[in-house]
Amino acid sequence: MLVAIAIVRLRDLFAAAMLFAIYSLLSAALFVVLDAGDVALTEAAVGAGISTILVLAVLTLTERYEAPIKKSAHHDRWAMLVVGVTGALLIYATFDLPQFGSPTTPVQTHVGGHYIAQTYADMGIPNMVAAVLASYRSIDTLGEGFVILTAGLAVYALLSVRPKKYQGKHRDE
Repeated sequence: MLVAIAIVRLRDLFAAAMLFAIYSLLSAALFVVLDAGDVALTEAAVGAGISTILVLAVLTLTERYEAPIKKSAHHDRWAMLVVGVTGALLIYATFDLPQFGSPTTPVQTHVGGHYIAQTYADMGIPNMVAAVLASYRSIDTLGEGFVILTAGLAVYALLSVRPKKYQGKHRDE
């Protein structure tokens, strides 16, 4: 949360890009702690890797520092109202969620039990996580692979285009 607040407060776009990469790596580490290795890998590759490269490439074509914004109290009130209402609705929605780690959730009572009981019999692979990712969720895993490949190709395509000469004032002036 501190990283997100720092990103919003910064006017140095390069520093903000680096903090986005750190935030993405922290998210990937959180996914590892939650035993979601496939999601962690995707977050690290796309969020911290490819996105950071793309943002840094864009920063080479623009100013390093964000221009000052003209303050308007009218817009600030509307923005705070929208953020407050959205936040309140999100907090209200969490009251319907089951208790974290509860053994009575549907995933624990139906799907999880099936995977535990049937994975070795169905696949013959002793590592349950690898068996589930490679078989039961294979389309999802394949889709994540395509997302990483597509993002990589898009960044390569964007970085391979040579920018036109800067027509305005020199960036350092």
